Amino acid sequence: MKIRSAKVIVTCPGRNMVTLKVETDEGVYGIGDATLNGREKAVVAYLEDHVIPTLIGKDPQRIEDTWQYLYRGAYWRRGPVTMTAIAAVDVALWDIKAKLANMPLYQLLGGKSREKVMVYGHATGLDIDSCLEEVQKHVDLGYKAVRVQCGIPGVPTTYGVAKEAGKPYEPADSSLPAEHVWSTEKYLNHVPKLFQAVRDQFGEDLHILHDAHHRLTPIQAARLGKEVEPYHLFWLEDCTPAEHQASYETIRQHTTTPLAIGEVFSSLHDCQELIQKQLIDYIRATITHAGGITNVRRIADFAALYHVKTGFHGATDLSPVCMGAALHFDTWVPNFGIQEHMPHTAETDAVFPHAYEFKDGFFTPGEVPGHGVDIDEELAAKYPYKPAYLPVNRLEDGTLWNW
Repeated sequence: MKIRSAKVIVTCPGRNMVTLKVETDEGVYGIGDATLNGREKAVVAYLEDHVIPTLIGKDPQRIEDTWQYLYRGAYWRRGPVTMTAIAAVDVALWDIKAKLANMPLYQLLGGKSREKVMVYGHATGLDIDSCLEEVQKHVDLGYKAVRVQCGIPGVPTTYGVAKEAGKPYEPADSSLPAEHVWSTEKYLNHVPKLFQAVRDQFGEDLHILHDAHHRLTPIQAARLGKEVEPYHLFWLEDCTPAEHQASYETIRQHTTTPLAIGEVFSSLHDCQELIQKQLIDYIRATITHAGGITNVRRIADFAALYHVKTGFHGATDLSPVCMGAALHFDTWVPNFGIQEHMPHTAETDAVFPHAYEFKDGFFTPGEVPGHGVDIDEELAAKYPYKPAYLPVNRLEDGTLWNW
């Protein structure tokens, strides 16, 4: 069996999504997610100009060898564009291999470690009361874990909060990056009140998560982690950037609040020190951005040695292909923690028919061969690419303040 062809499909049925389809000379094909929000076309060019020509004629079942070839064969290793392109190939090849084996992907990885995958949803509000209303909606849907974010008094725009009450949260704008005003002190003074209100209304059984989105210094993050300890967060996410991994030592010394990070990581090297020194509790590296199943499996195995669990990113800027692959991985991985879930638009679900299902706060990946997600190319063509970018932030004095 040989790889006969490969092509990139770009569609925007809600968010821009990039899909790699790899076809064999025996008619079996696999697809992988190659979406990198705000830099989608960079990955498209990398795949079309540099990767696809090297795949033609290769054995699709040699997944590890292909991964090493694409990673080591380029002098310029790592980085989000390279690793997203490699991930797309890797997931497509795992999809093919599982189809050839006539089994769902989780079986090929080693079988189930659990019967279902716990996910968390996003509850946002312009203020605490409206956020509590959204939490209630998620509880009514069966969610056992909810990420809570609310508007900050005196701050015009706040990360994680929907632009309109009752609307789904969507961070990207169809324009050049928007510039938002941010006040760290107002945020630090207000957000513990949100967690107290959630606990007062919903008790201790609901898992609460929160994302600081890299907007705090290490000592500010330590302050927040310490102040929210009475509310027993499931995790505090991305409290400070981790380019300097040792900065998490400061946070760890001051709080027992569990810490999660990693959605922007592209390799084990980005989190090696964080894991090895047990400075975090959950690693959030995604299959799409961290080199595919082959590489994320290495990260998860390394994390298990240090009692660190997985908590994969699952935003709407990752396609259902990533969600399908992630759910199979979640079903297998021994040190699973939780899976993020932001529902895609109905249009997106139609473009990417899938076997995974949600029920009472949990997902199951489905039992069809492969990762269980396909793409309707004819329908995808009806949604052309639209430029869209995440916002940047400035402090009240105009200083750029971003992750």
